[in-house]
Amino acid sequence: MEDDYSEYNNGPDQIIPVNNYITWKPTGAVKIRMGTDGVGSTPPQSVPGILAQNAKEIPNDPAIKARDAKKAELTWTWNDYHQEVRTIAKAFIDLGLGRFESVCILGFNSPEWIIADMAGIFAGGFATGIYPTNGPEACRYILEHSKCAILVVEDQKQLDKIWEFRNELPDLKRIVQYSGVPNNPGVLSWKDVLNRGKGLGEEDLERRLKRIAINQCCTLVYTSGTTGNPKGVMLSHDNVVYEGKAVVQLHKIPKGGRVLSYLPLSHIAGQMVDIYAMLALGGTTYCADNKVMRGTLPDNLNWCKPTMFLGVPRVWEKIMEGMLAKGRDIKGLKKTISTKAKEAGLKHHKEGGNDFEFKLYNKLVFSKVKGVLGFDECTHFITGAAPMEKKTMDYFLSLDIQILEAYGMSETTGAHTFVTNDTFADKIKADQAVGGSSCGKAVAPFKTKLMRPGNDDITADKELCMWGRHVMMGYRDREDATKKEMSEDGWMKSGDLARVDSQGFHFIVGRDKDLIITAGGENIAPNPIQEEIKKELPCISQALLLGDKQRFVSVFLTLLTDVDLETMEPTSNLTGSTKDWCRSVGSQANTVMDVLNGPDRNVMSAIQRGIDKVNARAVSNAQRVQKWTVIPNDFSLPGGELGPTMKVKRNEVTKKYKNCIENIYCTPIMNGR
Repeated sequence: MEDDYSEYNNGPDQIIPVNNYITWKPTGAVKIRMGTDGVGSTPPQSVPGILAQNAKEIPNDPAIKARDAKKAELTWTWNDYHQEVRTIAKAFIDLGLGRFESVCILGFNSPEWIIADMAGIFAGGFATGIYPTNGPEACRYILEHSKCAILVVEDQKQLDKIWEFRNELPDLKRIVQYSGVPNNPGVLSWKDVLNRGKGLGEEDLERRLKRIAINQCCTLVYTSGTTGNPKGVMLSHDNVVYEGKAVVQLHKIPKGGRVLSYLPLSHIAGQMVDIYAMLALGGTTYCADNKVMRGTLPDNLNWCKPTMFLGVPRVWEKIMEGMLAKGRDIKGLKKTISTKAKEAGLKHHKEGGNDFEFKLYNKLVFSKVKGVLGFDECTHFITGAAPMEKKTMDYFLSLDIQILEAYGMSETTGAHTFVTNDTFADKIKADQAVGGSSCGKAVAPFKTKLMRPGNDDITADKELCMWGRHVMMGYRDREDATKKEMSEDGWMKSGDLARVDSQGFHFIVGRDKDLIITAGGENIAPNPIQEEIKKELPCISQALLLGDKQRFVSVFLTLLTDVDLETMEPTSNLTGSTKDWCRSVGSQANTVMDVLNGPDRNVMSAIQRGIDKVNARAVSNAQRVQKWTVIPNDFSLPGGELGPTMKVKRNEVTKKYKNCIENIYCTPIMNGR
């Protein structure tokens, strides 16, 4: 493909003068939403520009670290990083990568993943991550839609997903495997590509770099596709570089620093923290081993000693569950001190005061806990991608770990709002005032406005809309979707219903698309009710409200169970905390089947009592849960009920359990189940 800007040949840090804020054309350019002062006036910079700058200014500082199979540490300095990106970019061009074509990367985080991503951008193409948990058809859609020219896969397992239909991909030129030795004909190893690039001159790459413009697309991020095929979010050089700089400045993070790369790099949050925040800071990205979510997270954290750590809520929950399990073995005086310390920690952060007591327990308990976790040098604990439960937030707060919530989307290059260490105390007060949980204030100078959503005749809540240099260019080749979600003057609709208090704290109160509209015309936001149920019932992992076009609302419940660390599938075995809850209500159940066979009257009665408490606080009869049922298996990625960011895929659940829903609404209302 070629574009209409052939006269612009002074890149990579050039800007094409245009007046449009949106485009759906992969060859297009957009106007940068420049500010007049502060961080908003930061001079635009391209991805190749900032990497070259770091290679020049801090050439010998570590940029990326990894460990081999024997745990020997491997290091890429900023100069190494820059040179290897250039080498791979030259090879990609030689292998047939054209301008505005995609380099798709399918595999777990690694130095090669990051370098391939950057090399695709240097070569004038688009870096495009594919979730390593995607199945063959999901991979195929992205490969076709992004016009993938070079596919980089981790290993044989990922290669097998696409091998049968590789010849049906019209744009695919070559496949590269970055881990192990390729067995399939025509597949290149990472070493092959490196050697190829080293034998090439610089002329072709320099020509590509000169054609790059800061306000054109460099990265495609595909949405999770929970409501249909994923859309290709087009992010410009300015989107990703500016967002990285803005968030770093917001949090007042000093130069340098370390992050552990373990969340999928195909997700915008992983890219922003692991790649672009480190570019802005000149810091070091530590690539975790691929068993990090199957038991090696503590080892990886203690190796990295991150100064900033991002975890989606489920990661924080897994850390908490592990700590609670170990805590059950603590007895006597240690148990007493631990309990008193957590009480003092929570009180200090939520009510203030008790400074002496807090400092004492910080020395005796909190500092030691952080040391064991690998967090003893961490100053910023972050979460995003989904709401975090209050009990999880409070648990870590009791250990002096302030988890900073962010809110954003792929379409806003990650965070639009953030809680910072400086605003955390005010966030606590704001939460207490409204009885909710704020996701922070808009990152300066990003703008927010609340507007009536498309269904303004059926809900009083308003939709959050966003504007700033972080807002995407548009959806690739989707004029319809781009114009539906974006205004001509660059405002992005979130699809989320929100409220903003007088201090600017944002509260997400529901999702416009997830609103349940009962047969009686009542409009119900599921999330607040679901969270109330989980708060009352600590045994519950997932609560999914049902009732669209029905005469009453009901809920699917899943119990917290252990996970098979090899397959990542939920087992029937209840977690230790769930067993403890069962014992507290008079049940000896150890598995989900123990609960369901019979069923266990003590557990069922306790669940009903919890539902009754939630119902007693309901704002209307329509929001009272009339029926509930316990699903035998917890929701999971392998089961298809969760997306890559661990959000529940409502459509998949309702399709999978269609018969259960029919039973709920075809039988008379009794009491609960």
